[in-house]
Amino acid sequence: MEQLKHKTDKITSMGKVREFLAGKYDIIVVGAGHAGCEAALAAARMNMSTMMMTMNLDSIAMMACNPSIGGTGKGHLVKEIDALGGEMGINIDKTMIQCKMLNLSKGPAVHSLRAQADKNNYHAEMKKVIEKQDNLYLLQAEAIDIKVNEDNTFNVHTKYGAFYQAKAVIVTTGTYLKGKIFIGELNYESGPSGFFPANELSSSLINLGLSLRRFKTGTPARISSDTMNFELMEKQGGDEKIIPFSFMTDSIDVEQIPCYLTYTTEKTKEIIQNNLDRSPLYAGVIESIGPRYCPSIEDKIVKFSDKEKHQLFVEPEGLNTKEMYIQGMSSSLPYEVQIDMYKSMVGLENAEIMRPAYAIEYDCIDPTQLKPSLEYKEIKNLFFAGQINGSSGYEEAAAQGIIAGINAVLSIKDKEPIILDRSEAYIGVLIDDLVTKGTNEPYRMMTSRAEYRLVLRQDNADERLTEIGYRIGLVTEERYNRFIEKKNSIENELQRLKDNKITPTKEVEEFLESLGTAPLSKPISLLELIKRPEITYRNTKELDIERHYLSEEIINYVETAIKYEGYIQKQIKQIEQFKKLEDKKIPSDLDYNEINGLRIEAKQKLSKILPKSIGQASRISGVSPADINVLLIYLEQLRRKG
Repeated sequence: MEQLKHKTDKITSMGKVREFLAGKYDIIVVGAGHAGCEAALAAARMNMSTMMMTMNLDSIAMMACNPSIGGTGKGHLVKEIDALGGEMGINIDKTMIQCKMLNLSKGPAVHSLRAQADKNNYHAEMKKVIEKQDNLYLLQAEAIDIKVNEDNTFNVHTKYGAFYQAKAVIVTTGTYLKGKIFIGELNYESGPSGFFPANELSSSLINLGLSLRRFKTGTPARISSDTMNFELMEKQGGDEKIIPFSFMTDSIDVEQIPCYLTYTTEKTKEIIQNNLDRSPLYAGVIESIGPRYCPSIEDKIVKFSDKEKHQLFVEPEGLNTKEMYIQGMSSSLPYEVQIDMYKSMVGLENAEIMRPAYAIEYDCIDPTQLKPSLEYKEIKNLFFAGQINGSSGYEEAAAQGIIAGINAVLSIKDKEPIILDRSEAYIGVLIDDLVTKGTNEPYRMMTSRAEYRLVLRQDNADERLTEIGYRIGLVTEERYNRFIEKKNSIENELQRLKDNKITPTKEVEEFLESLGTAPLSKPISLLELIKRPEITYRNTKELDIERHYLSEEIINYVETAIKYEGYIQKQIKQIEQFKKLEDKKIPSDLDYNEINGLRIEAKQKLSKILPKSIGQASRISGVSPADINVLLIYLEQLRRKG
């Protein structure tokens, strides 16, 4: 970092502030939530001098809402972040207090890890990693203005008067921009969890040409565990054997803390219905759009009025706190109503609120203004990641953060960006949905959004992405060598099972009968035998005298590869068709208004999104298959002329 002394004076509402250029960096990350942490770490690890600027160092990697990482679809994102060389998976492995693999009754495509975190430890561990990271500098300051210089560098101005110069800027402001808290009739300017809002940066973004909108999210109350009757609730334990999030974690052995399942009652429903006119959501005070897949309890009562009760999960916020998070009970009702509401639930009859529930409104951008690299279309080297892009959730934010960090570095180096497509990663699905389709509500990742989810499993995230991370310099030699070792072990084991033949002897037939499967009519390989529904890799141990020790991770991968081989091959063929459309590139300077036959709506949408390929163009809302055919014909005519 270069220290400088150039100074000017600026008059602010607080008086006269002397502005001065305090330093130069390659990359400045504005915000230190889950997106900011991954962006800053990626940039620094790729040897760029990086500053991460946050309004409060105590908010680094803060879990303002649910104290958990992962979940359906989200767990896939964490594994992919980890495979690329990110930190979220490693951090939750260090700080989890309970872990579960979800959807085990379904196929492996939708198996998703979810862990309860000690939220304070999660913050502390991430802050420690950031502070120790070479090339990475931390600053507590509010960014109030971003200016583009004539030489295409940026000045990021702070409220202190200090401003910092950078070759690239990544904006990861989360829910802080003009944050406003709603609790019944009460509303006031605030960021999440009582932190200050960022009230000045929004106007700077507007001046840079960005279109802003207002979104909403919310959080439940935190209740003291001393005032709960857990005997009336259903205890929810973690998995006996914990599967880590990070491919770098060999095993996890922690004493898991239980969660609890409880329910609302008819009294809860009555209290809410009697006070709907005091909810800012239903009184029209909140006009912004909230997350459809994480509705408030008021929404649930109104939209599912026929339901007698709603289930709620009581989750500990950490090992050294009595605060319990009531998942499923997000609300913006008045504080006094909340007291009655929580006390009406099973096991919470004596509940004491430590932190009330609230809704929060904030500014975010229209993500269709971004390229698939997450760079703003109108200004080179200005990137955006996280909730400012209209997404919700820690995992979605972190996934965008690592991609923005990588691409900011590559852009500075004049290299092609890393753009993961929908067949390569859930991260690709997430970013493509945001920048191509846009979103009218906080976007949440789900497995149903991925067309090729059998190929995009959690267990093969490293197979899909670690080579990419290694190529760009983000994945360490240690991680890469572990990946190669695992890859070789899987390939060797699959080949060994294929070569190992089982003949139909009396002992073999008796063994197969004991497993409830048909006898053999001819010798077959162990690999073919494991394809049978009744057979697993583990229960063929008696037939496999050459078997050697393999980790649970490799065993699960091998069994999935064998049992789902036909389905996987079918999906790979679908991906090949998808790739053909993705490979049909569209010139960035194409004038869609010049193309006869395109409908007016299609011209408008294509001109706004500026798709990189025919595949991306086909996913734009308002562009029909007929428009795509017209576009294909036009591109072919251009090719012949050229």
